[in-house]
Amino acid sequence: MILKINNQSLEVDVDPATPLLWVIREQAGLTGTKFGCGIGQCGSCTVQLDGVAIRSCLTPIQAVADKEITTIEGIASETELHTIQRIWIQEQVPQCGYCQSGQIISAHALLTKTTLPTDEEIDQAMSGNICRCGTYSRIKKGIKLAAEELAGASTINLENNG
Repeated sequence: MILKINNQSLEVDVDPATPLLWVIREQAGLTGTKFGCGIGQCGSCTVQLDGVAIRSCLTPIQAVADKEITTIEGIASETELHTIQRIWIQEQVPQCGYCQSGQIISAHALLTKTTLPTDEEIDQAMSGNICRCGTYSRIKKGIKLAAEELAGASTINLENNG
């Protein structure tokens, strides 16, 4: 089976029921996506499937053929971090950091769909991601700052293009 992970094709020869998490980590060698609970409750294993945040520990690879998989390693460009990643560092959002790749991927999926999310939209989008350190207020602040910056960039780009 051929998977498309972070705009790269990867041919894998594993049982079709193998969880996507293990293919990402062991076959693709992308270790930013973490194993947490194994039952889809903590969000540490969150990746995007066609732009939607999903739990890779529960998703068999047979369900992802012909779909775009994006991991934490795939949201930055080759030369710079994505805005959400940069703000996460700037605002010192993580404490231990273990859950943060899942948190960032969920936030990225939200900001891709919703330019300036409300508190309720942020809470809804992030509800499947648990932070044992309790940095939820910093996570929300990071999302809001990234949203404002991305919205400003969109406005500037539109103004510059015409």
